[in-house]
Amino acid sequence: MTALTDLTIAEARAGLAAGDFTATELTEAHLAAMEARAGLNAYITPTAERALAMAKTSDARIHAGQAGTMEGIPIAMKDLFCTNGVRTTAGSTILGTFVPPYESTVSAKLWDAGAVLLGKANQDEFAMGSSNETSAFGNAVNPWTRAGDPDTTLVPGGSSGGSAAAVAGRIAMAATGTDTGGSIRQPASFCGIVGLKPTYGRCSRWGIVAFASSLDQAGPMARTVTDTAIMMGAMAGHDPQDSTSAPVAVPDFAAAVEQGVKGLKVGIPKEYRPEQGLSPEIDAIWAQGMAMLRDAGAETVDISLPHTKYALPTYYIIAPAEASSNLARYDGVRYGLRVLEEGDSLNDMYCKTRAAGFGAEVKRRILIGTYALSAGYYDAYYLKAQKVRTLIAQDFKAAFDGGVDVILTPTTPSAAFPIGAEIDDPVTMYLNDVFTVPTSLAGLPGLSVPVALTSEGLPQGLQLIGRPFDEETVLRAGRALEKAAGFTAKPRLLEG
Repeated sequence: MTALTDLTIAEARAGLAAGDFTATELTEAHLAAMEARAGLNAYITPTAERALAMAKTSDARIHAGQAGTMEGIPIAMKDLFCTNGVRTTAGSTILGTFVPPYESTVSAKLWDAGAVLLGKANQDEFAMGSSNETSAFGNAVNPWTRAGDPDTTLVPGGSSGGSAAAVAGRIAMAATGTDTGGSIRQPASFCGIVGLKPTYGRCSRWGIVAFASSLDQAGPMARTVTDTAIMMGAMAGHDPQDSTSAPVAVPDFAAAVEQGVKGLKVGIPKEYRPEQGLSPEIDAIWAQGMAMLRDAGAETVDISLPHTKYALPTYYIIAPAEASSNLARYDGVRYGLRVLEEGDSLNDMYCKTRAAGFGAEVKRRILIGTYALSAGYYDAYYLKAQKVRTLIAQDFKAAFDGGVDVILTPTTPSAAFPIGAEIDDPVTMYLNDVFTVPTSLAGLPGLSVPVALTSEGLPQGLQLIGRPFDEETVLRAGRALEKAAGFTAKPRLLEG
């Protein structure tokens, strides 16, 4: 029989229903794998006792015929989601001891659907980063290594790097992530798994530690498109507690995945070509993806997204500005770290707490954002960036109004890179999100699907972008791409 940790969600649900194994056995297998692969540092806070208790409850519900859509499925929860009674750090020293007295809406929905919490997954501090190297708890490690170079450890991507490493490393069946500028899709590509950033407003942001409020969006990460669709169905839905949550119905995402792509038009944006910074190897993988979708019955058409080149600078004004505002609450007064010495004034406490609690990348973005919002610069930077953001969104709208059903692009400009290779060069690090940021600025759904291995034996994903609230078409196209690619490679950590 296939090892329990190798099962997909769909396979595990069938096995649980048939009585081939119990939710407790499934959870125990993952907990044992977590211990064996602790070197991946994918979890900040493992929750073994809670996981076994939840699995026992799932077994009772399955026995009673009351199984939910995620019943008994062991998952990792990114440490940005508040979990009642379980430490939630956002990857930061300033929240290192914070234990929320409430549950985020997304995690509550998953527990209601029967999911089992294995632990809180590692991440870049406050979701600010593209490599998981800004975490105050040490970087997570990609379970993949380069062919012939097993000793060079690679980044899992970020900010949802721990989630991606856990799923790829078979120490979680699936995981939640959050995506502000690519933080689900980029680590999914680096780790050879599937990651979906839903339409902004599709999943509630209530109870998620905020980075950039107009961009943050929760989404699922799993090993197949079908599993991603199943998990998405449990996570999505309107939440009156979140003013940005969209009051739209939740379709049956899992039922859509096998509908195929015959007759669909797939847009290919010219702005993502090699002359725009894409490597010839990634360009060749992109061409393979186009051919796969054509062979499946879709039509590829050239489109233009002319304001794409402004997306990255626009993002790195808007996101830090919103972060500057959101992170002002961490001052040592109400919760989290407090650094206070005898004789200190209130202002001293603020300064010392924030200096000790925030890492270098978070401080950098707070400074950038505060500058962009300051008197005399608001109009020149933040307001202008919002106007450019509108133009970027209009580019996508024009493409979809022109008859395109979905857009295909590379997910990342390269495969995973070595730990430490780019951390000292913020601009190079920011360029890792060059293909994912435009989708986020426009609030559109984006899906990364692994399709090939590079010449170094590392996974590379392609990104599918859809209309607002049309995750069904994105998942359909993703499933067609997945079937055609037949990507079954495993990290060398798991070989044999």
